[in-house]
Amino acid sequence: MECTVRGVAVYYEEVGAGRPLFMLHGWGLDHRYIANDMEPFFTGRTGWRRIYLDLPGMGKTPGADWISTHDQMLAVILEFIDTLAPGERFTITGTSYGGYLARGVVYRRNAQIDGVLLNVPAIEIDDSKRNLPAHRVLREDAEFLGALKPEEQEMRDLIVAQSLDVLSKFRELISPAAALANQEFLERLDMSPAFSFDVDTFPETCSAPTLIVTGRFDHWCGYQEAYRLLDQYPRATFAVLDRSGYALSFEQPALFTALVNEW
Repeated sequence: MECTVRGVAVYYEEVGAGRPLFMLHGWGLDHRYIANDMEPFFTGRTGWRRIYLDLPGMGKTPGADWISTHDQMLAVILEFIDTLAPGERFTITGTSYGGYLARGVVYRRNAQIDGVLLNVPAIEIDDSKRNLPAHRVLREDAEFLGALKPEEQEMRDLIVAQSLDVLSKFRELISPAAALANQEFLERLDMSPAFSFDVDTFPETCSAPTLIVTGRFDHWCGYQEAYRLLDQYPRATFAVLDRSGYALSFEQPALFTALVNEW
């Protein structure tokens, strides 16, 4: 499905009916892996209208020359939400860069928010300001290492808990999405500073139930900065999972499932 927002044909997939739940994926990827994470929670659970979009320049949504800042990316998302769920209350989830954008949505639409889920969220958008743990491999798997193709060797420096299942998930969901990303568009956007406003300081705290899940060894987005969100999200559960990094939902699926089900 497509929704044209400010001249951008935003691709999205919609499942179910009921309360709107918008899903924002991470940098350089598309809706498929966040759908893989979230759809299992709706087996036998009704009343939710799940909306998975591809962000501009990623997946099946083209980039646009006029989008060169995170403020402009957020503007597209807000208008997309207003178009698909005009005036409605909604829930927002975001992974990695999608978590950064989700916080922008909360800042602009706080009064409409019924829930927030941030999975390995990017808190500091400026890499140089991130307080990151060192990468560690806590479960080494010989079959995983032996199955890596030459172009997959970087996964040695990404995965904390190695397994063939994690490798399969990356091949199914991450690699195809990364191949679709408009790298020129992303490089331009990556040069942009943070939001022009302080995304974590708003007049009224977010009273919606919130879950913030981080990996103890996530050396891409980190975990320590996420703790500072708690004052602005007074109903937040904050979890730092051992034996996991940026690929948290693949590495610790049982804990991730338990936390999201409770949320």
